[in-house]
Amino acid sequence: MVKALQLRYRSVSTKQEEDEMYVLSTSNRRVSVELLGKDKIQDKLNRFEDLRSASLFYLGVSSCGQLGATVPNLKELDLTGNLLSEWEDVGTICNELPALVALNLSSNKMSHHVVGLQLKSIKILVLNNTGLNWSQVELLKDSLPVIEELHLMGNKVRNIQPTSSTVVQGFKYLRLLNLEDNCLADWNEVLKLSELPSLEQLHLNKNCLNCIRYPDNDAIQKLTSGCKSFEDNIVPFPNLCCLLLGGNKIGDLASVDSLNSFPKLTDIRLSENPVTDPGKGGIARFVLIARLAKVHILNGSEISPRERKDSEIRYVRSVMSKLQGNQEEIKQLHPRFSELKIYHGIEDERPSSRAAGPQKMASGLISITLKCVGPSIGEKPPMTKKLPASTTVGKLKNLCGSFFKFKSIRPILFLQEEGSPLPSLLDDDMASLIDAGVCNDCTILIDEEN
Repeated sequence: MVKALQLRYRSVSTKQEEDEMYVLSTSNRRVSVELLGKDKIQDKLNRFEDLRSASLFYLGVSSCGQLGATVPNLKELDLTGNLLSEWEDVGTICNELPALVALNLSSNKMSHHVVGLQLKSIKILVLNNTGLNWSQVELLKDSLPVIEELHLMGNKVRNIQPTSSTVVQGFKYLRLLNLEDNCLADWNEVLKLSELPSLEQLHLNKNCLNCIRYPDNDAIQKLTSGCKSFEDNIVPFPNLCCLLLGGNKIGDLASVDSLNSFPKLTDIRLSENPVTDPGKGGIARFVLIARLAKVHILNGSEISPRERKDSEIRYVRSVMSKLQGNQEEIKQLHPRFSELKIYHGIEDERPSSRAAGPQKMASGLISITLKCVGPSIGEKPPMTKKLPASTTVGKLKNLCGSFFKFKSIRPILFLQEEGSPLPSLLDDDMASLIDAGVCNDCTILIDEEN
């Protein structure tokens, strides 16, 4: 490893390499490039005793060497893609470097035999693509008394297998657990992590999970049966504030609604799941925001107070137009509907007399901005129109041809939502604007069919 450090940080550029550093001028002549501050940086890197962080990825490191005398103050060490396999060597590295707190061993094929290891100062351990399953993690647990971040991506983990009980114990200070890109398919496996006292972030992107459930009292009793150390009043996932579930197979709204039961959950990723893909019958961003009461960040995008208010009002009006006052069905399918309807002061539509027709028509109008983006349509300024909320998507397509005066083009419409990275396709010509999720002050993009 000492040789790798010297190769990475003390190698000097040859004259040939420096001659090859050039740019071409406008007259196609070579102009040499000189790196400003190069000597100062090189001098700093040459002083190994001051080095705090080192990256030695893919340098063929297979053993430790006399590291303590070489880099005594090293705090972060990246050994990705080397030839380490024995945990004894990892223990030697940590003993040689008492200041080390972050260690990355990704893409080293680590042995499954873990005995007598001491990693007392390690707070961040990265074991991505090392072939370790949870059984080896359990063996490592006692060697990591102060671990705060543990990364286990790409290890084909299918089960969480605690050794001494039905749930994972220990890991007193673990704040972040990264299990992305594994093979977890049963949510009950995830529930085995529910008693980690300090867990704040759980990364489960790119697994095979098809549902989410917050455990009720019966599930907790079943989960912790035989665990004498647990108290009666157990709160699962007591400090979890970030749950990343992108790229799974979640398809039911009950899973979305269950996220409200997590006591501190405010940051959620649900992208690339059937339930959030409108093209596969999933729900739009505004529906997710309305159904998730405490979420501040959704799919990596912050929810502003304005977006939350607009989404909740839009959601309530959409439910009212679809279910026509069927209270039992509304309560079952939309748990937050009544709460949001009262909170935003939205009244039921009442039959009005013939004399009140114009007022009712005016109150049923929504203002939308139409913006052309199709290449054959040409550059046309955006147009804002007030239309009845009952206008169908097909009718709006016809109106767009009239508004922007194109005849031979078959338009397709997209709804551009605040905070959503991509607009959503309005593909049901029979749906009304309100049913399609279009509300006041929305923007509709007009493209053309290929």
